Amino acid sequence: MIRLTVNGETRETESWELETLFAEMGLPSPLLLVEYNGRALHRSEWPSVKLAEGDRLELMRVAAGG
Repeated sequence: MIRLTVNGETRETESWELETLFAEMGLPSPLLLVEYNGRALHRSEWPSVKLAEGDRLELMRVAAGG
C-alpha cells in the first residue's frame, strides 16, 4: 500500500501505475490531464510512470462546452 496526494487529498492505494489508479478511482483516462510531482505528463509518458510513496498528482478532467 502506498500513500499519494491526489488533488490535494491523501489517498492510499495498491496501484503502482497511473491507468490502474484512474480505473480504481472511476476516472475516464482518455479525458484526463495529469500533473505528476509538479510536471505535466504527456499521455505517452503514462506507462513509464511507477507510482511511489509520497508522489503528488493533480488530475484535471477535459470537458467541452459552449
